[in-house]
Amino acid sequence: MPPVAPQPRPRLNIAFVLARRFTLSAYANFVDVLRLAADEGDRSRPILCRWAVIAPDRTPIPSSCGTRVEPDARPEDPAQYDYVVVIGGLIGAVQPLHPDLTAFLHRAAAAGVPLAGVCTGAFILAREGLMEGHRCCVSWFHHDDFLSEFDGLRPVSDQIFVVDGNRLSCSGGVSAAHLAAFVVDRHIGRAAARKSLAIMMIDGPQREDHPQPGLPLELSTDDPLVRRALLAMQQRLDSPPTVAALADLLGVGRRKLERHFSGALGLSPAEASVRIRLAQARMLLERTSRTVTQIADETGFCDASHLIRVFRDIEGQTPERWRQRLGETRDADQPAAIA
Repeated sequence: MPPVAPQPRPRLNIAFVLARRFTLSAYANFVDVLRLAADEGDRSRPILCRWAVIAPDRTPIPSSCGTRVEPDARPEDPAQYDYVVVIGGLIGAVQPLHPDLTAFLHRAAAAGVPLAGVCTGAFILAREGLMEGHRCCVSWFHHDDFLSEFDGLRPVSDQIFVVDGNRLSCSGGVSAAHLAAFVVDRHIGRAAARKSLAIMMIDGPQREDHPQPGLPLELSTDDPLVRRALLAMQQRLDSPPTVAALADLLGVGRRKLERHFSGALGLSPAEASVRIRLAQARMLLERTSRTVTQIADETGFCDASHLIRVFRDIEGQTPERWRQRLGETRDADQPAAIA
C-alpha cells in the first residue's frame, strides 16, 4: 500500500471560540466563507484553509437558537493558528468562557496571533482587557450596552467591521461574511473571497467602512451626542420618539440637541429621523414583498398615505413606482437568454 502523502500546510488556519448561546448566523456566515474559499467550487475540502472549534472538552456548545456545535480541538498552542475568532452570544445572558479558553485567548494575544470579535465576541475580548488601545466594532443595536459596560472604550457602530492592527471586529450577521472575505482576500486571494460570497448569494466584498444597515451615509458624524441620538432613532423605527422625548432619553435639553444636529448634519432631529426611516423603507421595498401599508407601520409613518407623501417629496415618485422601476432596472441588467 503506497504511503499517504502529507497534507499541504493551509494558507489560512482559524480557531473559533464559541460562547455559550453564541449567535449561530455569525458563526455560519464566517465559516461558510472559509469552506467555499478552501476548495474548488463548493466541494468543501479543507485544502487552502482549515478551521477548528476550540473547547476544553467535547461537550457540544449550544447556540442562542438551540442548535449545538461539537468542538474539534482543545485550547493548546494558539500559535498554530493565523487567527482566533470569538463568536459572542446573547447580551442579557452573559455566560463567561471556561478559564481554559480565556487563558488560550491571552496566550494568543501574547504570541501576536490576531484576535477577532464577531457579533458580541467584541464584548468578550473587551472583558478580558484584550481590546485596550484598539478600535472596536459593535452593532448599532448594542452600542449603548457596550458604552455602559466599558469605560474608556469607544465602540464603532457606523460601519460593518473594523481592522485595527491585530484586532478585528464586526457587527455580526452578514458582516461576519464580509469580515471573513477580508481575511480570505488577505491570505488566499480576492478571487476566492468573491467566489465565496457569490455562492452564498451575498453582494461582492464590502469595505470595512461600509455603513451598517439603517444609517444613511449622509448622517455619518463624529459628534458623540448626535451619534447616540441616531442610534436611539434606529432602535425605535416603528415608534419614533418626539424631539423632546429623545432629548429626555439622552439627558440633554431639546435646544442643545437641536444645536448639535444643526452643527453636525445641517438637519433638525426630526428631519434626520425621517431620513433614517425612509432608508429603512427603501430597504424593505427593495428586499421584501411587504406592502406599502406594512412598511409604513414598520417604519413609524402614520399610515400608507403618510409614507407615500413623504416618499414622493424625497424621491419624486411613489414607493410602488420606485420598487417597479428598480425591478425593471434589474431585469435590463440580466444577460439575454441563449436561444
